[in-house]
Amino acid sequence: MEERACWHPVAYSSAIQDQPVGVTLCDEPVVLWRDRQGEMKAMKDLCIHRGVALSLGKVCDGALICAYHGWRYDNEGKCIFVPQLDDQNKIPPKAKIETYQCREEHGMVWVALDAPRFDLPDIPELKSPEWHIAETGPFPWKAAAGRQVENFTDFAHFPFVHPELLGDPERPLVPPYSVKREDHILNYEITRPEARNTKDFPIFANPDQEQPLRHNRYQLHLPYTIVLRISWPGTEKSMIYLFASQPVGRKTCIGYCIIAQNYTPFEAEVLRQFEGVIFSQDQTIVESQRPEQVPFDLSAELHLKFDAVAVAYRRSLIEFGFEI
Repeated sequence: MEERACWHPVAYSSAIQDQPVGVTLCDEPVVLWRDRQGEMKAMKDLCIHRGVALSLGKVCDGALICAYHGWRYDNEGKCIFVPQLDDQNKIPPKAKIETYQCREEHGMVWVALDAPRFDLPDIPELKSPEWHIAETGPFPWKAAAGRQVENFTDFAHFPFVHPELLGDPERPLVPPYSVKREDHILNYEITRPEARNTKDFPIFANPDQEQPLRHNRYQLHLPYTIVLRISWPGTEKSMIYLFASQPVGRKTCIGYCIIAQNYTPFEAEVLRQFEGVIFSQDQTIVESQRPEQVPFDLSAELHLKFDAVAVAYRRSLIEFGFEI
């Protein structure tokens, strides 16, 4: 399955501290933990002895300790101590746990179950002190990761699913745009109608206009990561969204969304509340979609001109072997 050979988010870095945490990626149980140097490690969440989840254990002296019988594993997955043995030189060579490639980037923990085909997106703004950053979510949905990604980049739903927050019901037309693919990245941009700021969520930098517009520039990195840069005509203020979906299984996912802006006021908690509302509205819609996975037969759903992203996305997933 090609999605195993990709980087996927599995947690925010801040969520992994001094104890192990269990996650699921592509139906595989994974344990995340930090070694003595604080470096993130990802291993199969399964003790070789009796199949117990290692995430139930603890980290001590730079080793991961199984909760069932106290077996200890080092940061390469090798068992280094079995309490029940009087001679530790007799630990069988088979006493090892499968390890996975793991990285911390953009405030997230990324894991690849197989050797990753593509690198992570480069987002220099997230490393600049001029940008203010907020983590939102995570957002677990009962839907495939592809459905969550398609929804994030769907232009036509804003006036109806998010009226007065992201879209204007009085301006439902989707302006023309085009999609260009470079290797595994879909590039497209659009200047579309935007709702005015509300009293509860004054977070966007749109000018005080009756009918504000926003310019969106997207990079969709196959299979499930999006970098969105937002700007507003007449101002130099900008926002960046990094959205990535964790394919927990074939019909379940978890979305992670990091937001950055280069202007003040910046209120991280307000952004978290805003995205909580937005993702909740989207979740109700997407979890009702059938099938739960993106249908790769383009004739299975009706596509119009403003659905160009979805069509290009599905064709690209097929070409790169991500359809399952």
